[in-house]
Amino acid sequence: MIGTKASAIDAWAADHGQAMLRLDYGGYGESEGDFETQSLDDRLSDILLVIDAAVEGPLVLIGSSMGGWLMLLAALARLERVVGLVGIAPAPDFTEWGFDADERAQFARDGRIDHPSDLGGTYPTMKIFWDSGQANLLLGAAEGEGGIAFDGPVRLIHGDADETVPWQISIRLMAGLGSADVQTTLVKGGDHRLQRPGDIAAILRVTGDLLESL
Repeated sequence: MIGTKASAIDAWAADHGQAMLRLDYGGYGESEGDFETQSLDDRLSDILLVIDAAVEGPLVLIGSSMGGWLMLLAALARLERVVGLVGIAPAPDFTEWGFDADERAQFARDGRIDHPSDLGGTYPTMKIFWDSGQANLLLGAAEGEGGIAFDGPVRLIHGDADETVPWQISIRLMAGLGSADVQTTLVKGGDHRLQRPGDIAAILRVTGDLLESL
C-alpha cells in the first residue's frame, strides 16, 4: 500500500477531498501472515473484511495487476455498494493464461514456481494460489454467458509495452464486462509497472474522469 501508484492516488485523493482506503493483503507489506499460504480467496476475504469494517457508503475500487482481478471479484461480491472500477494493467484469470504446460506440471510436482523478480531475487507462486485462481476465472465464463455482471462505469489503463500482462487482456476484459460504460486507455511505451511520471498522470486523469462521471 506504499507503492508508487497507491501513494500517488492517495495524495491525489487528499488534494481533492476524496476519501481513500489502502490495504496490504495478509503476508504483504505491513500485514502479518505467511505470504506462501495465501490463496486468491484469502486476499479477496481481506479486501471484503476491511471495506466492510472501515468504509460506509458507495465504493470505487482501484486494482493494479493481480489487484485488478481481485477488484472485479470484490465488486461482484458487493454489487450493492460498488459504483465504479479503475483497473491498472489488470490481470484477471492470470492463472489460466499466465502459465504454460511445463509450469502447470511443475505445480503438480513441486507445489510452487519461483519467478525472477525485477527487484532482485525471486518470488513464488504457490499451488494453493493457482488452484484458487482456477476456481475464480472470469473471462472465459463472461465470453460464454453474456458478461461479467457489473454495470457501473469502468476505466482500464494498460501499457502497450507490458511484458507481464499483455494489453490484450484489458481488451478481453472490456468485451467481457456487462457494463455499457467501459473505456480502455493504452499508454505508448508503458510497461507493467506504469510508474513513469506520465503514466502516473494518466492514471490520475482516468481516475478523476471516472469520479466526475458518477
